[in-house]
Amino acid sequence: MDIASCNILAGWIAMLSGALSGAILGLFFHRENWAGGYDSFRRRMMRLGHISFFGIGFLNLLFGLTLTVVSLPTMNSRVASAGFLVAVVAMPACCFLAAWRKPLRHLFPIPVIAVLAGIVPVLLGWPYG
Repeated sequence: MDIASCNILAGWIAMLSGALSGAILGLFFHRENWAGGYDSFRRRMMRLGHISFFGIGFLNLLFGLTLTVVSLPTMNSRVASAGFLVAVVAMPACCFLAAWRKPLRHLFPIPVIAVLAGIVPVLLGWPYG
């Protein structure tokens, strides 16, 4: 599978994961004190995990589609692809892990660095002019 197709597929899998995680969380949202209440750290982290599937999924979709219209250097494409693929797994995982055990919030630099590893090579390899 080529890089563009891999990231596009990952993006769609992330969309499905976002919908499924939202459906699961939605089963309990009506309970006012569920997961510590609406404003609790735990509940906020679970909501962020759910929405991060969509956000990072969109980044993967956009990156994959970008490769179909912009010719980036091969190394830039590979590094960016790896960054976005790590991020689409790591960001929701970090959110849900932090909801489970608050000290695991210190893992957030991993998905943030992964997102940057996706964006920066795209911009550096962009064929300006």
